[in-house]
Formats: sequence, C-alpha cells, structure tokens
Amino acid sequence: MMPISPANYGDRARIGMLLPSVNRAAEPQISVMLPQGVSLHTTRLRLQSSKEKHIKEMITDVERGSIMLADADVDLIVFHCTAASMFAPGFDDDIIERIENATAKPATSTSKGCLEAFKSAGAEKITLTTPYIQETNDREVAFLRSHGIEVLSETGLGITGDGGAMLAVEPNEWCKRVAKQDEPSSQAAFLSCTAIRAIEAIEPIEAKIDKPVITSNQAMVWHVLRKLGISERPRGYGRLMNTC
Repeated sequence: MMPISPANYGDRARIGMLLPSVNRAAEPQISVMLPQGVSLHTTRLRLQSSKEKHIKEMITDVERGSIMLADADVDLIVFHCTAASMFAPGFDDDIIERIENATAKPATSTSKGCLEAFKSAGAEKITLTTPYIQETNDREVAFLRSHGIEVLSETGLGITGDGGAMLAVEPNEWCKRVAKQDEPSSQAAFLSCTAIRAIEAIEPIEAKIDKPVITSNQAMVWHVLRKLGISERPRGYGRLMNTC
C-alpha cells in the first residue's frame, strides 16, 4: 500500500485568492509552487471577458468574495487577475483598499506582485507577451508606463474570456513567441496572464534569451511568500525565485 501524503492545511500560512471564474490554471500552478504548510484557498468572481464592461462587472463582487475568504481565516487576500489589476493606474489600489476595509485582512494584487518582481530584476525595459485582445494589451502597457516600466514590444493572441482557449496554448508555443519577440535592450520578458500554462515555459525561455522571465502566477507566489515572511522558494521556476 502506498503511503498517504499528509494534507496541507496551511499550518504556516493560508493564502486567500479572488480569481476570475474562467481561470483553470492559477490554482494548480500556484499550489505546486507553494512550500509545505502554506495553503491556497480561492473564491471566484464572475468574468465573462476581458472587455472593460465585464471587468467592471467582476469587481462589483470584491467585498462579498473577500468576506468569504476571511471566514476561512486566511492570512492574506490576493486579487489575482492581471488584466483587471492593471486595468488603469490606481485601479488596483482601490480594489486592495476595498478588500482590506471589508475584511480587516491585508491584501495585495497581481499587479503589485509583478511590479515588485520587475523591481527585483532591475527591469525598466521589458517585452510583453499575452493571450489577450489588443484593448487589454494597450491598458497593460499604459499601466506599466505609469510605474516607470517601458514596454519595448507587445503581442497578444486575441483571446477574450475563454479560459479553455487560454489554457490550450502549449508552453512550447509561449516559449517560441517570447523568444522571437525578445528585444536587445530589454531587461526582462513579461508573460502576462494568470490563466495560461506559463510556468512550464519560464526556464526554457530564460535559457534562450538569457534574461529573467516574469509570469503572473510565478510573480504572485514570490510576492506573497515575501509578504508572509516565508524564506523558502520553489526551484525550477526562473531566476526570480532565486531572489529574496
């Protein structure tokens, strides 16, 4: 009989996550990167597409979802959607404030994790690769510019609101796209979106372009572990995980 692995009940820390309803990738990717004793607990917010109307509809439920996570006595609440948290300068700050006011719990967002990752990598010039429609890419470029990050080139696949289509893009496809898009003066590559199979592509891309690769789920794990004061970092997920 095979030995039974102990369940991870979050004896060291519990992360609460607000996640778009269409997302199939974030939970398995984040869970596999978390150290033993750190658990992930999610509540979904309805998202029909990455268009402006649907993003604004999704965040109307932020307080309700946050309160349900607080009921599970999580230590930190993450609003985890790159397209929404980078919707406009200050948009993420408002969401974080709403979560904290509703729950009295500390909160953060995907955008905060990515910005912190760029700072750690010393990256002020990047490339941006996404599965998004152009409208979403344009918003992310403007958001990043407002924080001193210059996007040298950007591409998207034109997918909106279809979690299955985002997940169906193979890691090798992301590897080819990001490597092809690399700019000589870029200091990092940003593979944006919490709903894509990106973590498997991080180290193969870094081997090709010899630069840090930042992805939404990877950056969030790194960022949250820092905020929780947990020093362990998973191996095999890029140069970012080698920084404190």
